[in-house]
Amino acid sequence: MKTLKQAILFLTIAVFGLTTCKQKQTTETRDDFKKYYDQFDVEGSFVLYDPQADKYIFYNQEQSEHTFSPASTYKICNSLIGLETGVIKDENFVIPWDSVTRQNPNWNSDHDLKTAFKNSTVWYYQELARRVGGQQMKYWLDKANYGNADTSGGIDKFWLTGGLRISPKQQIDFLKRLHDNQLPFSKRSVDIVKNIMIAKDTLHYVVRAKTGWGGQDNKDIGWYVGYLETKNKVYYFANCIQSSDINNNNFANARIDIVYLILDDLKLIDK
Repeated sequence: MKTLKQAILFLTIAVFGLTTCKQKQTTETRDDFKKYYDQFDVEGSFVLYDPQADKYIFYNQEQSEHTFSPASTYKICNSLIGLETGVIKDENFVIPWDSVTRQNPNWNSDHDLKTAFKNSTVWYYQELARRVGGQQMKYWLDKANYGNADTSGGIDKFWLTGGLRISPKQQIDFLKRLHDNQLPFSKRSVDIVKNIMIAKDTLHYVVRAKTGWGGQDNKDIGWYVGYLETKNKVYYFANCIQSSDINNNNFANARIDIVYLILDDLKLIDK
């Protein structure tokens, strides 16, 4: 009888151990994705994280740990901070145009949060940052653990030409915490930002994302970061491209198009 009880106990412990054992994280390297970067005459790296399988897919994995200026991808975090501090009330909060004519004609008018995010209106977010102020901005960057949280270079320039840096993998981490409501912001603030992040909404999937374009080390740096929601699953992505060719007319489109080519290659979206 004692032996039978010991056997049952052993089996129970074994089954419990199997069911509670965490799935081991895996990685996959896709060197063949280089063809998509070559197509647009750019260099770069791509990271996709599949939380369902706890799996990373990389192109140019080494670069995924390198840090770059976030440029306008910082508008995700900047929006959260603006909302959380009460500097902007909601997605309809208008900041009047300062009447300075800028190169992008879409910027030369009044904007609210949702149009400023959609059009990546730099002056709107610079004014938002000035209203937040240096002390509060630094506090929230530290609390959110965003990149290196460096605000040097000016309250309205630190994410453009200042000291703020973030790696593609850190972008993924931030997006995951955003999706899972694990950032130190209210659900209201997070829900508003998730809504203005919608870049593509189809019958089969939704993409929430943000572009970015800056300069670093005499190169153009381009970003497209976000996440794909499809069939009750979510996939996080970060595309970071670089080019030394100031006449590369493919650069702006490459940030986004490479992502959709890869998502299609991975059979995560329908054409």
